[in-house]
Amino acid sequence: MAPIAGDLAAGEVSLLVLAIGAGSVFFSHVNDAGFWLVKEYFKLSVGQTIKSWSIMETVLSVTGLIIVVALDLVV
Repeated sequence: MAPIAGDLAAGEVSLLVLAIGAGSVFFSHVNDAGFWLVKEYFKLSVGQTIKSWSIMETVLSVTGLIIVVALDLVV
């Protein structure tokens, strides 16, 4: 990413960082520490945690990407 980011303006680099961050939380599952923390704290089964935590993380990721794309139209 460094060669790509090196040719971008500061605002575009910020959007690139936000897009990478949004994509990094897409469908968090059993190899994520947050998954197990939520599971144990709320006393959920693995299936319930996938249906709640993982779906919430996916919605968060997609919403973040949509916001980044919308901001790219402005910046």
